Amino acid sequence: MSTPANKFLPNPKTIAIVGCPFSGGQPKLGVDKGPIRLVEAGLVNQLEGLGWKVNFDGHHQFESIAAENDPPIGILKNPRLVSRVCESVAQAVGGHAKNGQLPLTLGGDHSLAMGTISGTLDTYPDACVVWIDAHADINTPDTTDSGNIHGMPVSFLLGIGQKIPEFSWVKAALRPERLVYIGLRDIDAGEKRILKENKVKAFSMHEVDKYGIGKVVEMALDHVNPNRDLPIHLSFDVDALDPSVAPSTGTPVRGGLTFREGHYICEAVHETGLLVALDLMEVNPSLADAESVRQTVAVGCSLVRSALGETLL
Repeated sequence: MSTPANKFLPNPKTIAIVGCPFSGGQPKLGVDKGPIRLVEAGLVNQLEGLGWKVNFDGHHQFESIAAENDPPIGILKNPRLVSRVCESVAQAVGGHAKNGQLPLTLGGDHSLAMGTISGTLDTYPDACVVWIDAHADINTPDTTDSGNIHGMPVSFLLGIGQKIPEFSWVKAALRPERLVYIGLRDIDAGEKRILKENKVKAFSMHEVDKYGIGKVVEMALDHVNPNRDLPIHLSFDVDALDPSVAPSTGTPVRGGLTFREGHYICEAVHETGLLVALDLMEVNPSLADAESVRQTVAVGCSLVRSALGETLL
């Protein structure tokens, strides 16, 4: 099966898998095992079967990024570790993008998107971000209740909220009009205010129920990419899916996307021919029984294949 033309990637079309076994942006152990299980499930061969050349030279080893002396900054937990890891990921993703490859980042917790999207924007400054998630992940150091940085990457990318010197490497390169959310249903009060004040377009599950996923994806792309000519970074948190579909994740919220709704988003983004970077985040093999883990890993692989060209017919 050959993949339709991509407007930004040279031939032969190449994926660079960035495995990020990292859990420092949140408190639950095990999400660092997600990338390992996704690769063990045969993802590389599956993508090669879709006609991609796949570069994967092992998972990133973050042990070398030491942060033993990493006291909280305010209530931010593990700030130096998260910052250094995300900066490392930004350099890896940006390097692959500059080489004309499509970076596929497997997480790991969603704080990593601070790095992946920074890397994409360094190469494609006009890129738009389609963020699929139950959560907005747009808390600032001032609004966060938990201090867990996996709930904050978008605020750093937009450059809103209190400036933290340890994160000074993050350029506020993402513009609010180039960001759109699909699947939101668990949003803090402070985040609702931030979304409104910054005029960020967000489609919650209410809109998915009201309009259907086809119309929602069309409206989302019309907002961030009206002429269908800008590169797209798709950042997909598996907790966007209903827990009945993807149970093995750290912050499940009922009332989420169905199996097909999640896949339709990926298929529709692929059909644009504009995808330049893809994240699959928050698969946590430690949080459920063996069958639920297998199901979640299989769904994760399936979403990636759909975003990279697998079709039903």
